[in-house]
Amino acid sequence: MSDGAVRPAHPDTPDHPDHIDGLGELAAPDWFAHGERMMGVGFLTVARRLPSLVAQAVRMAWQASPRDTLATVALSLLGGVFTAFGLLATTGVLEALFSAGPTPERITAALPALAMVAGAAVIRTSLQAGAGWAQSRLDPQVSRIAEERLYGVTSRVDLVAYDDPDFHDSLQRARLRGVSTADSVVGTTINVLTGVIGIAAVAGVLGVLHPALLPLLVLAVVPDAWAAVRSARMRYTTMYALIPAHRRKWIIAALLADREPAAEVRSFTMRGFLMRMYDAVARAEQSVMLRLARKQMLARLVGEALGGIGTGIVYVVLGLLLIAGAVPLAVAGTAVLAIRSGQSSLNTLMFATNRLYEEGLYFTDFLDFCAEAESRIGRERPSDAPHFFERISVEDVTFTYPAADVPALRGVSVHIDQGEVVALVGENGSGKTTLAKILANLYEPDSGHVRWDDTDLALIEPHALRSRIAVIAQDHTRWPLTARHNITMGTDKGEPALLAAAEVAGADEVIADLPAGYATLLDRRFKDGKELSGGQWQRIAVARGFHRDAALLICDEPTAALDARAEHALFERVRRHADGRTVLLITHRLASVRYADRIYVLDHGKVAEQGTHADLMALDGIYADLYTLQAQAYAPDAARRESEGRPSM
Repeated sequence: MSDGAVRPAHPDTPDHPDHIDGLGELAAPDWFAHGERMMGVGFLTVARRLPSLVAQAVRMAWQASPRDTLATVALSLLGGVFTAFGLLATTGVLEALFSAGPTPERITAALPALAMVAGAAVIRTSLQAGAGWAQSRLDPQVSRIAEERLYGVTSRVDLVAYDDPDFHDSLQRARLRGVSTADSVVGTTINVLTGVIGIAAVAGVLGVLHPALLPLLVLAVVPDAWAAVRSARMRYTTMYALIPAHRRKWIIAALLADREPAAEVRSFTMRGFLMRMYDAVARAEQSVMLRLARKQMLARLVGEALGGIGTGIVYVVLGLLLIAGAVPLAVAGTAVLAIRSGQSSLNTLMFATNRLYEEGLYFTDFLDFCAEAESRIGRERPSDAPHFFERISVEDVTFTYPAADVPALRGVSVHIDQGEVVALVGENGSGKTTLAKILANLYEPDSGHVRWDDTDLALIEPHALRSRIAVIAQDHTRWPLTARHNITMGTDKGEPALLAAAEVAGADEVIADLPAGYATLLDRRFKDGKELSGGQWQRIAVARGFHRDAALLICDEPTAALDARAEHALFERVRRHADGRTVLLITHRLASVRYADRIYVLDHGKVAEQGTHADLMALDGIYADLYTLQAQAYAPDAARRESEGRPSM
């Protein structure tokens, strides 16, 4: 590695942090996606990009709070002005002290200049405190608007974007680190400006005292700058090299400390094995960090040595200027103080500049993602969402997932009449759930049309239409909310509607056993929170769908987490609830769909068969094969008699 990077042991050696049996190679995480890019970056590259980063940060700060942004910058500038004023006033103090005459008289003569120095120091400190206060006010405001922008677009973007791998990767970078860098980018930008202002103030003072003093500032600060940059680069490249080791430690630590693997860690007596793995990684990491400390110490020693040489040259030059009468002694003393102040400002600038560049890469990821996501938000739709329908028609619909080579749906046409129970069946990957999401207005087809009567859904505002549709999904969300809010989902239809939905779904039996009833938090991470079993959560999800009381109810594998008895009871409830309502049912358990008004059989994205249960059994095609296979698994004799047309016993 360049720039004095610490090189860990070779990956094939046992002491390398990546060489741990039982764990594969780990890629750099999204929150360190630009680490390799940063490793090869020099200071000049950083400096060239600074103006655009500063401009981006100032724009966001201004958006968050114009008043605090203006106060922070203005107070920082004024602080630099009073730094320069204090240094110039110091010249007056030194001139009075170095003048001829009795000591009491020299001290008395120095008092006015000394008062100005003290006043400048007090004002400068007050201004810096004010700038810090304004910046501390600015940081949470920047974080808030950054988070609101991110989550505002992620919650509005079309669902299909989440099936796009590139979009998902961009989202992860923006979410895991990009949004969190917004406030630090703004704060670091202010630190960069503060460092620049400090150096400019010192340079201005030296230029006023004597133009020949300006080169001395460069000579004094360059060694410190070199040491700071080299040390920071070594640490950065080392930490980048240790990313796999850090992630391995986190993985093993999770196995040792998390609840989910705790039972098997004990059952299989894994503690000793995992501790040995953890110790191997920790020792390798420790070895690398000790080598880093040694190399950083050497860099600092070299920097200090060069700095000492530079300081010596500064004093020699000042001495020559004094001998030549080019500068008075008081001016030379002020120059020494100014150079020391410049070194301090330079250290601030070096650290802030490196950090701003790194954080700026992730901040740019955040801005780019938000711009891309905003471009994916659907256009304005002209038509109002209908409240009811007589028929839903899917006409020659085709749909392909992002980055997929084969369409998930190809020329699919189905219809659902008001009050019908229609079932979609087929093997995994046949397109059932994709079609259901199109009917739920979660996906838009690539071609073809979906209509509610004569209204094309492409002309309807999706959010408004979705309020007319209820979905009971197999992969339903276990919301960390109360039981009440898990059913009502933020709506307020009153207590009777809540109790009716819970009762028809069988969720009332689950809630009756909770300590606080409907007010119980369904998440064990909260104090007094409770966790439910998979089947209990399924009943809550069904109650959620029933509570919506929508024109169309879509049930996508609603019994996946239930046992046979609970499944039968749930389908009976669905049938009772569906009386007069329109239901789209998707399930692999074909005994549950035999009473549907119509069954569509999908195969590789196409409608292969359609009809009632009796029609499809008589057709002796895909549906008949699947139904017979399932029936034989439960009751071989009954299934054989049904397939032969004989009555069951």
